[in-house]
Amino acid sequence: MEPFREKVVIATKFGFKEGKPALGLDSRPERIRETTEAGLKRLRTDVIDLLYQHRVDPNVPIEEVAGTVKELIAEGKVKHFGMSEAGVQSIRRAHAVQPVAALQSEYSLWWREPEQEILPLLEELGIGFVPFSPLGKGFLTGAINESTKFDSTDFRNVVPRFTAENRKANQGVVEVLSGRAAEKGVTNAQIALAWLLAQKPWIVPIPGTTKLHRLEENLGAANVELTADDLRTIEAAVSGVEVRGARYPAQLQQHLGR
Repeated sequence: MEPFREKVVIATKFGFKEGKPALGLDSRPERIRETTEAGLKRLRTDVIDLLYQHRVDPNVPIEEVAGTVKELIAEGKVKHFGMSEAGVQSIRRAHAVQPVAALQSEYSLWWREPEQEILPLLEELGIGFVPFSPLGKGFLTGAINESTKFDSTDFRNVVPRFTAENRKANQGVVEVLSGRAAEKGVTNAQIALAWLLAQKPWIVPIPGTTKLHRLEENLGAANVELTADDLRTIEAAVSGVEVRGARYPAQLQQHLGR
């Protein structure tokens, strides 16, 4: 990382006990500081560009969280404050203490809840949006169907939306993307990402991959132009498909949208 420090933006998170989600949430000020100091050391840098709270911690007032990050910014250890999967009221309260630069939450053609309250709020407050799982955890690429077998360690095994029955029912969304991709001569992934980029100029999706050719494919989405007619066609087609299955198992749902 060191030779490329000036060419990259480093974003990292705090918010879990010992950094392990299974142990529960922990956004106490001392934990935020511990995590930040450890991150600076591990990343061998003197400043973190964007520090996210991974999930809102109901046991710690959000004002204390924002205040601690504000102190870290004043100390020059952090540049910007971010939140993840936070609800409207938590964002407003945090933003009043320390301006929130970015919100990272799930958003894609098969998870559009942020359109109801979150996107209008972000536009009002001038907060950027960083959608994770913009390809529906791989489903929108068209590479997954009802007969797909996941590795035993794959998180999708416990996600209701990825049961074989729901994968079959949700293929309608993929078919919409496939049709538009074929017309444009691009891939499903590129259409899905281009759709997100077309929603707002301040949206920056973060598709994950471990393969260089997939990274290059994803980057190619920035060159895919979707016209107003394209967007209307996609909207009309997707609105006729009822996406089935929760995006998280029940035990994780409690941490979302606080």
